[in-house]
Amino acid sequence: MTAHVNKPLAGIRVIDLTHMLSGPYAGMLLADMGCDVVKVEPPGKGEATRRLLEGDPKNSLNGMGAYFLTLNRNKRSVAIDLKSTEGKAVFYRLVKSADVVLDNFAADVTKRLQIDYEHLIQHNPKIITCSISGFGSDGPHYRRPAFDQIVQGLGGGMSITGPGPGEFVRAGIPIGDLGGGMFAVMGVQSALLARERTGEGQHVDISMLDVQISLLNYMATMHTLSGEIPGPIGNGHFVHTPYNTFQTADDTVVIAVIGDTFWPALVALLDVEELRRDDFATAPVRLKHQKLIEGLVEERLMTRPADYWLEQLEAARIPCARVNNVAQALADPQVRHRNMVVEVEHPEGGSAEVPGNPIKMSLHNEDSFSPPPLLGADTKAVLADWAELDAQEIENGIAKGYLDAT
Repeated sequence: MTAHVNKPLAGIRVIDLTHMLSGPYAGMLLADMGCDVVKVEPPGKGEATRRLLEGDPKNSLNGMGAYFLTLNRNKRSVAIDLKSTEGKAVFYRLVKSADVVLDNFAADVTKRLQIDYEHLIQHNPKIITCSISGFGSDGPHYRRPAFDQIVQGLGGGMSITGPGPGEFVRAGIPIGDLGGGMFAVMGVQSALLARERTGEGQHVDISMLDVQISLLNYMATMHTLSGEIPGPIGNGHFVHTPYNTFQTADDTVVIAVIGDTFWPALVALLDVEELRRDDFATAPVRLKHQKLIEGLVEERLMTRPADYWLEQLEAARIPCARVNNVAQALADPQVRHRNMVVEVEHPEGGSAEVPGNPIKMSLHNEDSFSPPPLLGADTKAVLADWAELDAQEIENGIAKGYLDAT
C-alpha cells in the first residue's frame, strides 16, 4: 500500500475487526486520515457487510453492495480464522506490529476469543484497543444486544423527534451507529496522543448509548433544571420564532430567525401587515404567538416558488435553506467544492460516487481514496510485512484453511 505521508495519521497501523456500520465507519475515518487499516475477516465469506446488497442491481457494483463499497475504502483485507489456534497465533504476530485494534463485537466476544486488551498487551504492551458496543463493557445491562434504533430509543433523542405528542420518529441518518463510530475515532486519537507522553497503550470503551446521552447536550440539562420532560418538537423551536420548515408554491424551505436581529428584515421582505405588530419585535412575545406567526409566514411563502424566496431571503441575509433531497444535497455546489462527493473505484473495474472526508486540514491535506479490498486480497503482503511470516508459512495456512488469500 502506498504510504500517504501527507495525511495526518500516516504511519499508524490499525487492525480493523469490525462489521456492519459503527465499527467500519470508524475504520473508514481513520483510513481516510492516513492510517494503514487492515481488515481482518473470516475466511470464506468475510465480514457480514460484504453480503449486504451484493445482489441488488440498483445498489451494488460488481457484486459489492453500497455498504461495503462506502465503508471500506482505503483499507486492506487479510483473511484469518480467529477461532482456530493457528489463526490466533498469526493474529498475535500481527498485533506485535500494530498500533490499534478496533472492534465492534457483541459484549465479551473479544474476551472469549482471547483478543481483548488484557490478552493483546502480552504481545504488544503499547497496543491500543477500541471496542464499540451498545452499552459498553460493564454495568447492569451491558450484555444486551443493540442496534442503531435500539440506542436511539433508549438514548432519549427519539422521544423529542417527531411531529407531535406520541409520534416518535428515529433519525433518518443512523446516528446511533455513526455516533459510536465518530466517538471511537476521537477515543483512538486521544489514546495515541496519551501514548506519546506515557509510552503506554490502553483500552478505549465506547458505548453507543453513552454517545446518545452525550448528544442530548443542553436538552438533558434543561430537563434536570426544570424537571419537565420534553416531547417531540417537530421542525419548530422551543425558543425561536419563526424557526421551522415552510411550504412554498413548489418546495419546502427552512427559515431560522434566531433572536431578534433577523426579524425586521423578514417582516420587510414578506410584507404581511399582521406581522408588523410592535410587540412581535421580541422573541419571547413571538414564541407566545408561534402558531399564528408561522402560519402567516407559510401563507405568504406559498404564493411563490422556493427559488424566488431563497434568492430574496439570502439577499436579505436571513438564514434559510431548501430542504434538499439526497440528490440535491450531493449536487450542491458548496458540497462539490469541498470534495464531499468523491469517486471510489471497484478493484475489478467501475466506480461509484460516495461521501468524502469531512476533515479538512491546512498542512496534511491529501484527499485520496483507494478501492475497498476483495476478501483476502492483502493476506500475503500484510502477513509478510507485519507478522514477518515467510511464503511457506502463509501457503501452509492457506492450505489448512485458517488463512485465505485471493
